[in-house]
Amino acid sequence: MPRYDYRCRACGDTFEVSRPMREAAEPAACPQGHDDTVKLLSTVAVTGRGGATPARPAGGGGGCCGGGCGC
Repeated sequence: MPRYDYRCRACGDTFEVSRPMREAAEPAACPQGHDDTVKLLSTVAVTGRGGATPARPAGGGGGCCGGGCGC
């Protein structure tokens, strides 16, 4: 279930709420009971699993102009 970050405008507390995506736009009361909250924009890091494709070396990419043929 996704977690959403909120900040209370009354007390300044920042907190998370776990809820279904269909309820993402619903207001959330802070743990102190205040109703004046705002949903924060959060970033998500997406990482892959498994083997990564190795980076290509800079320069010397092969072929005649890659420095291997002496032209």
